[in-house]
Amino acid sequence: MPAAIETPVKPTKRKRQDARSGLDPKTKSRKIEREVSQRANVEEEILLLEGEITQSRKNYNKITILLNYCKQYRNQSKLSMAAAVSLCRVFCRLAANGSMSPPRDAPENENIIARWLRIQCDSYRNTLQTILQGSDPGMQSTALTLLMRLLKEECSGLEESQNKHGRNRVEYRRVIASITSLNVGESVREEFVTKYVQPFDDVRYYTLLCLNDLLKDKDEACLDRLDVIVSMLALLEPATAGEDHTDRLYQRTTDQKPHSATVQKKVAQELWLNILRRCLTKAQRKTILGLVTTHVVPWFTRPELLMDFLTDSFNVGGSMSLAALSGLFHLMQEKNLDYPQFYTKLYSLLNSDILHSKHRSRFFRLLDTFLSSTHLPAALVASFIKRLARLSLSAPPSGIVVVVPWIYNLLKNHPTCTFMIHRRPEHSDFLEGEGMDDPFDMAESDPMETGAIDSSLWEIHTLQSHYHPNVATIAKIISEQFTKQAYNLEDFLDHSYSSMLNAELSKEIKKPPVVEYEIPKKIFFSNPDLGKSDSLLVQSWDFS
Repeated sequence: MPAAIETPVKPTKRKRQDARSGLDPKTKSRKIEREVSQRANVEEEILLLEGEITQSRKNYNKITILLNYCKQYRNQSKLSMAAAVSLCRVFCRLAANGSMSPPRDAPENENIIARWLRIQCDSYRNTLQTILQGSDPGMQSTALTLLMRLLKEECSGLEESQNKHGRNRVEYRRVIASITSLNVGESVREEFVTKYVQPFDDVRYYTLLCLNDLLKDKDEACLDRLDVIVSMLALLEPATAGEDHTDRLYQRTTDQKPHSATVQKKVAQELWLNILRRCLTKAQRKTILGLVTTHVVPWFTRPELLMDFLTDSFNVGGSMSLAALSGLFHLMQEKNLDYPQFYTKLYSLLNSDILHSKHRSRFFRLLDTFLSSTHLPAALVASFIKRLARLSLSAPPSGIVVVVPWIYNLLKNHPTCTFMIHRRPEHSDFLEGEGMDDPFDMAESDPMETGAIDSSLWEIHTLQSHYHPNVATIAKIISEQFTKQAYNLEDFLDHSYSSMLNAELSKEIKKPPVVEYEIPKKIFFSNPDLGKSDSLLVQSWDFS
């Protein structure tokens, strides 16, 4: 009996499952549509709740629903921000109509409602501060805007009798504590300074006041924010006196007098002094020294208080000394402060390492500024010229090409020092046979007592025989007529071994240099076949 024939089963394709969710594309699409629909429904519900709260006091309890939505910022950031914006509008309206701060003669039930509203507002503010300190920069920026908007409406409705200054200080300190958190992005702090602190005098005043309060706190977390505070102050332009400050207030008020520039400067001066009294690291000290002339001194009503900090910074040495001297010179030039030891300290920086230092370019820029006055004593200027000329004898070529034009410019500005290049000895025959002592005392620390004005620049004459052709050429400008008004030092400051070598290699050789015309057969040994005396090397050394 024949067996039954089975009909082959037609193969079918299996639906592709989503590798992550285990759902097929159609199911996944429906799920996304459902989530979008739910989100839209929640947003409508948030707006509906906001309208109901605004319309009737009976719906105040629905504030807690919006708060719950707001606290879900980790899972549903968009809905959380929507709830936060709605709550901000709600509390701003309540603050504007006085519901959160009733008068003293108000009934007890009004006070109970006001206290409950303030508790909910504090909870909302705490949530915004948490978002500001731990979310992405976009949410941080939104939280900052809402916090400042809420602060403006809350404190604008207060009267002076309600301790408005104290309430402002407390609220601003909460905002500043959040802004200076290490988790807050730098862009958010910059937005806070440029959008609120710089344009408005009251915000600037309370910001400086609260930053000072934070530094007075002994909490280690507050001390760790020193770099953040300095970076914020670096973004802040100093207040200028004599301007009309009535239109530069963030909070609307009729009782509060505008905070004048003098008051702001006193607070800022105390803040900076509090910073400078800290045990600063080398990096922090260097950062502050870079801000002294532009962002520190303009805030001080008594600039002489900076002298101790600048003197201590000079004693650190290195590039720190240069930055400290720059600050001291600014105080002497702009604030008429007297510092007799300035040029003595500047002279002490001219040591054997300065022409080898990586800060050489910056040093010569500052040195050119410090000695630019034509009223300096000739003995002082001569000491700087002579000391740098002496140091150039052991300096690299890239350093010498800066020293010579600098000496030229200084001799041009101080003609009384040109005797140093024209001085001739009384007994030239004795000089050629026995030599003479240089009256310049290299070990003297006082530039007025070195005797350099009685010396000569024989070092520059020596450099005219330097092995490097560029150095020898540029050293000859001192021996020629001073027809050029001045050399631009910037053309010489960036030279190095590599730049000078590349310049030589890139030159076009017009005439091939003459080298040995005979190839010597022997270099280290005597060669009697040449018929002339041996070289100095063979005469001096025995290589056998």
